[in-house]
Amino acid sequence: MVQVIKLGVKRPVTRPLLPDPAPRKVRYTIISADDHLMEPPHAFEGRLPRKLQDQAPHVVETEEGHQVWVLEGTPYFQSGFQAVAGRAWEDRRVEPARFEDIRPGCYLIEDRIRDMDLNGVWASLNFPSGATGFGGTVFSETKDPELGLACVRAWNDWLFEEWYSAHPDRIIPLGLTYLRDPEKGAEEIRRNAKRGFKAVTMPEQPHRVGLPPVFNAYWEPIVRACAETQTVLSLHVGSAGFPNLPPESPVLELGSTMFQAEAFTTCAQWLWSAWPARYPDLKLTLSEGGIGWVASLIDRLENLTSRSGYASGWPDKQTRPAEVLKRNFWFTMIDDPSTVSTRHAIGIDHILAESDYPHGDGTWPDTQPVMEKLLAGVPDDDAWKITHENAAKLYRHPLPKPDSPHAAGLRR
Repeated sequence: MVQVIKLGVKRPVTRPLLPDPAPRKVRYTIISADDHLMEPPHAFEGRLPRKLQDQAPHVVETEEGHQVWVLEGTPYFQSGFQAVAGRAWEDRRVEPARFEDIRPGCYLIEDRIRDMDLNGVWASLNFPSGATGFGGTVFSETKDPELGLACVRAWNDWLFEEWYSAHPDRIIPLGLTYLRDPEKGAEEIRRNAKRGFKAVTMPEQPHRVGLPPVFNAYWEPIVRACAETQTVLSLHVGSAGFPNLPPESPVLELGSTMFQAEAFTTCAQWLWSAWPARYPDLKLTLSEGGIGWVASLIDRLENLTSRSGYASGWPDKQTRPAEVLKRNFWFTMIDDPSTVSTRHAIGIDHILAESDYPHGDGTWPDTQPVMEKLLAGVPDDDAWKITHENAAKLYRHPLPKPDSPHAAGLRR
């Protein structure tokens, strides 16, 4: 029997999905360090312990015609949370309400590989979406902690078995960790690292979702596990929600405008948490925050160190804060034409490309022409690093073989 609930929100009227675009010409080999997936309805089936399987996250129908993820009786996001790729421009402000409203590449791996080929993207790292909450927060908020941990493991098993293993050369596996108990979260990071996971995500500012701030020793097991397993700690702007906006703000417009400011804030917090100083092998990425703010943060850090004296609390007396920033952090960009000129102030080896498929900021199916325009006038050595070489090194991911169409953009 299909469970039916009532949300009181009418299903929006939308246009059909647009036809498939023509494949874009490959000018660069592209590794996207920030894309997203939508979990299919069957993602958790058979992946939880038997006693918990009936409580697994599942998709239900609403009386209004939506499909919604439900856990412990609570409805969360719709199936197509922010999945607007391939939809008519007039519909991009309307949240998809059913799986048929979104491209199958959002939740079926073979269709995703096809969409990557249409877009000219060789490899992709995918963040979770509606079923988990950005950063996996939903599973750490369950009334039953055992159920929450089982959901984290089940999601990671689904990603490994169905999303990654089918195309290990095309997908960079990113996992969830358990936020309610960092020791168990660290165990999950280590379990995943042994089977090839290269990254893990969590809310970029955990104090905003009711968890201890990044400065708290609470997080050390997770930080240590990432550093010791070479697991990249991937922080996505917005995974802890929009900032505290003034009353009467246009929430979507102002909140999304402030992504770069939020990335600046997140980076500064993680830097001054001193985790990167204490764990020199810790690698952190800031996704969907662009790069326009990074050089100014470096300038500010140097001012604090050299002139104002406000950096006296920095624990590493051998390595300056700005040096640690340039050593331990990587930054992704979708389209930063005004500030790509700051790439060497940032560190050319620490800039990554992203397409943000299938979200509104994303460049699908035009990531190739967007990158070509963005990097016009940039020397090939720099362009190769930004589009794929930096990501391949950071995530220890293979580049395409010479006979692949995606090899057209490799260094010769």
